[in-house]
Amino acid sequence: MKKLIIILLLGSWVATMGQIPEAPDRTRGEGPYNQLIIRGVNVINGTGSPPFGPVDVVIEKNRITQIRVVGSPGVPINANRRPDLKEGGREIQAEGMYLLPGFIDMHAHIGGTSKDQTAEYVFKLWMAHGVTTIREPSAGNGLEWTLHEKERSLKNEITAPRIFAYTRFGMGSKNGITTPQEARTWVQENAKKGADGIKFFGARPDIMQAALEENKKLGLRSACHHAQLNVVGWNVLNSARAGLTSMEHWYGLPEALFTDRVIQDYPVDYNYQDEQNRFEEAGKLWQQSAKPG
Repeated sequence: MKKLIIILLLGSWVATMGQIPEAPDRTRGEGPYNQLIIRGVNVINGTGSPPFGPVDVVIEKNRITQIRVVGSPGVPINANRRPDLKEGGREIQAEGMYLLPGFIDMHAHIGGTSKDQTAEYVFKLWMAHGVTTIREPSAGNGLEWTLHEKERSLKNEITAPRIFAYTRFGMGSKNGITTPQEARTWVQENAKKGADGIKFFGARPDIMQAALEENKKLGLRSACHHAQLNVVGWNVLNSARAGLTSMEHWYGLPEALFTDRVIQDYPVDYNYQDEQNRFEEAGKLWQQSAKPG
């Protein structure tokens, strides 16, 4: 069953001012089970298909293995169609209810001390809202910290979604990345550390080209918040051609659609560090880009 993807379109990355404690060990809740059957439920499968049911949904070893139609609405369920419950399995009676796949939040900052929130709080908040997988861009608490929480989540040691860890490009480099070769070397080292991908904010075109090409060659994914500090020389179209796999916030997209300019028409009192300025003027980008068609 495909998962529904949730992408946060607005917002900005805020540097984490310190590392927060890891989530505590899981002490509540049931499972996992060798088999779980959700009985008689109506399914919304996230593919664009309308709801259908009643069905029995069978989950084994964390995977949906069957979705079996067991009748029609308003009539008794046909017991002969029902999949058997195995020894040690668990079943949930869900007639009249609706079942959705776990949501994916593709822009999910776990947070840090500057946000005054704990990992336990944000993990449980996501889970309570049906978010079962997150992509954490920038690894604000450090890649090693994020990978450790990812491993604990996979082992069911904490109450948390599945975690995909994306490192901020250049994180940990002492003097910054100033050449294409330095970019390729950093990307190679990042892959060896176990990162799932890289979060970019933009850089000099030759550095972006080298980093994205190397990252793609290694089979890692990538995301980019095309910060307006660098977007004149490198926009979404450049990134896509170099191998970027996802765009954040749509920054860099309207700039790729300019027909009569390369720089946004900023007001004279604009200041990039002022988020009120940045969000207001970002919305006006579309008025400066190519018309539909």
